[in-house]
Amino acid sequence: MLQKENRLTKVRDFNLLFNHGAWANTANFSLRFLCLEKNKNQIPKKEEEEVFVKQLRIGFTVGVKISKSAVKRNRLKRQMREIVRLLIKDNQIKNGFYLLFVAKAGAIGLSYEEITAQIISLLKSVKCLEK
Repeated sequence: MLQKENRLTKVRDFNLLFNHGAWANTANFSLRFLCLEKNKNQIPKKEEEEVFVKQLRIGFTVGVKISKSAVKRNRLKRQMREIVRLLIKDNQIKNGFYLLFVAKAGAIGLSYEEITAQIISLLKSVKCLEK
């Protein structure tokens, strides 16, 4: 489970991500990302700029179109969360990003190692992975 400070939960944050973020894709996953440093003019008025720019918030979604079985969807979300949690624990993901991982139809049958490889590939493509 991700730490509470790393979860993307507020409607305000989702709106900021969808209005000003960009997409990155692999075969089975998409990533909606927003670099907070580059979007300082979008910071909410009540937030301190220095604190806001250094946060890392992450969300995960697996739609019903992927699988009608909630068990399969939830398993995939748990695997994705665990992969990202371990990357955060090892300080491999840079702060200053909003990230939303979206699973595509082919993601259900993948092994844990294949999911890990694709998530790392996505994070490298948006340059939010430490070297």
